[in-house]
Amino acid sequence: NSEVLDRISVWGEEAVQSQLRSSCRNYNTFGHISRAMTERGHDRDAVQCRVKVKELRYDYRKAREANGHSSAALMTCKFYKELHTILGGDPTSTATITMDTSEPSTARGE
Repeated sequence: NSEVLDRISVWGEEAVQSQLRSSCRNYNTFGHISRAMTERGHDRDAVQCRVKVKELRYDYRKAREANGHSSAALMTCKFYKELHTILGGDPTSTATITMDTSEPSTARGE
């Protein structure tokens, strides 16, 4: 648990989030996360950090999407609150569908 919380803490830093948003090739950013994890006593390389972050993002997304259905039972994942602070406002973390209902639809030739 402490390793995951440390990873979430480093991953959630504004500087790290900014680097991840600004580049498609994030190997150096995950290298930074790896070094920070080593400083906290966890031996993980950049690839391992990337995989673990992707797993956390996937678990959060799965729980959030399941909770978006009104008939579904409440679903959560471990560290949901911590992940929500990082991914809650991230448009790439959840698939949302918006529909403009201000004007009647004319799709069927009505």
